[in-house]
Amino acid sequence: MALPIVKSLEDCAEYAKVVEPFLPQLYELPSNILDALTSRGSLVELYASTNPLVSGFAISIFVGCVALVVSEINRNYSQIDRLWSILPTIYNAHFALWAHLNNLPSQRLNLILCWSIIWSARLTFNYWRKGGYKVGSEDYRWEIVKSHCHPVIFTLFNITFISFIQSILLFLLAAPTYVVLLASKIEPKIGIADVLFATTQLALVLSEWFSDQQQWDYQTAKKGYQKTAKIPRGCEYSLDDLNRGFVTKGLWAYCRHPNFTAEQTIWLVLYQWSCYASNVSYSWAGAGALFLLMLFQGSTWLTELITAKKYPEYTTYQKQVGVLLPSLRPYKAPTATPKIIRTSDLAKRQKAKQK
Repeated sequence: MALPIVKSLEDCAEYAKVVEPFLPQLYELPSNILDALTSRGSLVELYASTNPLVSGFAISIFVGCVALVVSEINRNYSQIDRLWSILPTIYNAHFALWAHLNNLPSQRLNLILCWSIIWSARLTFNYWRKGGYKVGSEDYRWEIVKSHCHPVIFTLFNITFISFIQSILLFLLAAPTYVVLLASKIEPKIGIADVLFATTQLALVLSEWFSDQQQWDYQTAKKGYQKTAKIPRGCEYSLDDLNRGFVTKGLWAYCRHPNFTAEQTIWLVLYQWSCYASNVSYSWAGAGALFLLMLFQGSTWLTELITAKKYPEYTTYQKQVGVLLPSLRPYKAPTATPKIIRTSDLAKRQKAKQK
């Protein structure tokens, strides 16, 4: 049996009914795959007869193994970073495909997959234009972390967090879709609430596009100014803006990390979507969103620490603008106080020169 028997919407979100009974399938899966390969059995049949949450989790373990091996061989620890914008959508597609193969209602799953593809396309494009897929490119923060760790400790950190925990996290972000899959057996049609959830997701993706584009425009203008010592033609930023070193206009005038805020909210909304679909207030499916919030706390702290050391004005920016929650008032840059020279001081300088 690949799916639990659910008699109510609430059953769809109960861990003891929809997750725990299928854990043995995870232990049996490697031998089942080997049997299918050696006996020329159908991998498609095995895929369709395995609980989709179990097979999805198994894929995340496999991805973690590959990332670990590649990162240790290349000494480049951004392997999961390169997959970050792709894997959650692959898992959402996995749940939709599994439902299709088993002739289950998939309208709501297809709706989730639609906004997820748009999310992936935008984030992947942004990562690509920043050079994330260039050979040898690596998140600068890994180098900083590595410089503060003993090599053995960092290797353990790679085995646990960088390769496996992050890979599993990306699967857990899509786990609420499994709950929606189960709930679709009882309520198969797309409702008004589903449309509202999907619209909210698209609005959040749009806000990410605006914030990342504003960041990109600023960094492009800053690099042009640093290269030529001239403000680029058509640039909306002043000399003070470019000398500041970081963007403080647009969404960034009200929030220090508007893209981070939208990213975390997207997966919280998907979790709440699953809660609505299963008629519960909370469930195990929120583990991925919760872990993501925790991850962003550490990542944001490190990013802010590095930025504050590079740019003196950043501490003023931190005092005025919220880190993740938007401030009511936009950032106001400190005005430079002109140096006032008293007449008596001028007279003293003149006498000193005459001597």
